[in-house]
Amino acid sequence: MKINIPVEETIKKRSSVRTYEERNLSATDKEKLMQFADNLSNPFGEKVNFHFIEKATDGNGEKLGTYGVIKGATSFIGVSVSDTEFGLEAVGYEFENLILYATHMGLGTVWLAGTFNRKQFLSGMEIKDDELFPAISPVGYPLEKKRFIEAVMRKLVKSDQRNPWHMLFFKNDFSTPLTQKEAGIYAIPLEMLRLAPSAINAQPWRIVKEGDVFHFYETHSAKTKEYEKSIKRIDLGIGISHFHQASLERGLSGRFEKRSQQKIQIPPNTKYIISWVPEKE
Repeated sequence: MKINIPVEETIKKRSSVRTYEERNLSATDKEKLMQFADNLSNPFGEKVNFHFIEKATDGNGEKLGTYGVIKGATSFIGVSVSDTEFGLEAVGYEFENLILYATHMGLGTVWLAGTFNRKQFLSGMEIKDDELFPAISPVGYPLEKKRFIEAVMRKLVKSDQRNPWHMLFFKNDFSTPLTQKEAGIYAIPLEMLRLAPSAINAQPWRIVKEGDVFHFYETHSAKTKEYEKSIKRIDLGIGISHFHQASLERGLSGRFEKRSQQKIQIPPNTKYIISWVPEKE
């Protein structure tokens, strides 16, 4: 389902915020945000749960266990899901839609997957024992004056850099780059995917266009640890959110489903996830 905001405009406007005014969300903003979260869905058919917590932080912003990465935030949203085939991709998809909506509201957010104390947030958000709890985000009012550490963090994670098209998008196989002209009406949705955030800006998505169908893959290095692979699956869900929502905004309908990969030689450390099949097929 298309989220009710200008998607392309909001994607271009979104940026990670790590320094906030030290005040809670207004009752109106909190109600709007959580009501939007309650109505979200994902194309994988998974049930994603959102959890809101509001507590004061100390002067260093570390009381809720963000290791000094976040300053001033008093409100956080967490996300949990069952450990299923597409659970983590669904988390990435729905949580990114919520983050885009928060951006549209003028609120600041930032994905946190490895830089928060899970034990503290598990307790505070009352996450069920049998659920995965992969990510949180502060949500609040950005402080105009950013800290030095925030500038350093943006540089370290290469926040303002994105890989070029020829490294991400391919035609029929993984050796033939897909041009924007060949992408046709899907050039903008693919560009919105290219702009999606990911952990340390790794951009672990690869897309192969085969005929009219777009196959989505997750890629990682041979040394990637299992928990890091989980984060990359979330990142892919974020990218799919951008692609899907931008497609819907342009009136391009279709469905996500598993497709045969017999004709495509998949590189090492690359995993096929799902395919986008345009409605006209």
